[in-house]
Amino acid sequence: MTNAAVDEAKAAMREIFPETPLQFNEHLSRRYGADIWLKREDLSPVRSYKIRGAFNFFRKVIAAGATGKTFVCASAGNHAQGFAFVCRHFQVPGVVFMPVTTPQQKIDKTRMFGGSFITIKLVGDIFDQCYAAARAYVEEIDGAMVPPFDHVDIIEGQATVAAEMVEQLPDGTVPDLVILPVGGGGLSSGTSGYLEGVVAAENFIFTEPEGAPSLKKSLLAGEPVTLAKLDNFVDGAAVARIGDLNFAALRRFSPDQVMLVPENAICVTITEMLNVEGVVLEPAGALSITALDMLGREKLAGKTVVCVVSGGNFDFERLPDVKERAMRFSGVKKYFILRLPQRPGALRDFLNLLGPEDDIARFEYLKKSARNFGSILIGIETSRRENFASLIDRFESAGMGYEDITENEILANLVI
Repeated sequence: MTNAAVDEAKAAMREIFPETPLQFNEHLSRRYGADIWLKREDLSPVRSYKIRGAFNFFRKVIAAGATGKTFVCASAGNHAQGFAFVCRHFQVPGVVFMPVTTPQQKIDKTRMFGGSFITIKLVGDIFDQCYAAARAYVEEIDGAMVPPFDHVDIIEGQATVAAEMVEQLPDGTVPDLVILPVGGGGLSSGTSGYLEGVVAAENFIFTEPEGAPSLKKSLLAGEPVTLAKLDNFVDGAAVARIGDLNFAALRRFSPDQVMLVPENAICVTITEMLNVEGVVLEPAGALSITALDMLGREKLAGKTVVCVVSGGNFDFERLPDVKERAMRFSGVKKYFILRLPQRPGALRDFLNLLGPEDDIARFEYLKKSARNFGSILIGIETSRRENFASLIDRFESAGMGYEDITENEILANLVI
């Protein structure tokens, strides 16, 4: 990949969509005492940056004379939408393999963007299973595989994010930090490659979901590592193995530059950006902004920071789960198992322990654990996290038997 080739791709891309904005965000800038800029890839025609790599790949293959072939891709959603959009643009047939777990909103939008030019096949629970099925299908039909990240033309297309960014920053401004989300590595390898020599290597921060640390593990091992287990909540960035070409481009960075972002912290960002800024982000699109809070004002004050917001394809059916996760992470919602005596007035005694800002969000009788006692699942919401410290003090002073299961993943999954 050369910067000249990226600039050429950027110019060609204008035939299907204008550049996405680089926006100064006053809300975040005030919070951290810094100049925070958001590269809004959620405002592309398919609400993610993935259209860039797909377009660049197609234009090069078609220019090389690959006619009459069926194009195939595998995607958790965003690559699929970019692929479908470009299939319709070039009027070529395409088959999209998507995991069964892909949010319905992304499936529906992929159909909308591709129209009659695409077919969708739902295969596997995670991306890597889906990808294997797509590759087998390509061999079967002698099609053309459009990889999601591990190809030089895809990387080159994603690098146009950086090419636009350089032009959009105020004259003479060089970012002190560039924060990038990482899934398979196409965006991060392309953007960091284009900016080499402009932004110092140590001034890049890469963000991955805590449950899908492919780049982090690979940098620590010195080679690409396949993760045995994935948390698929951040579906746009939950990849078991970073691309080989992508890792080769990123191996110059330190593992310490990769921040693992808790999935529940991402939920806080999604709800805040929606409520405060009116910006709809998918979990992967919120990664870089969530990193700001993890870095904190002390590390960010006075700096110019660019966060790449990679996507906004959010299925609003997930909103109750996102809100729940956000409240738990923020410490304003907890779940307890209480051991209440089986006698008149026991519940009233418990209710008298609650503070004026505490609210019962869930109450469920589980079973009698002894002849004279019963177990209760209780969910409590409050307005400030510090309220729980005084509530627990009151539990203990009253001799209330309780267990906080909010962070107990096994118990929470069983009873919540």
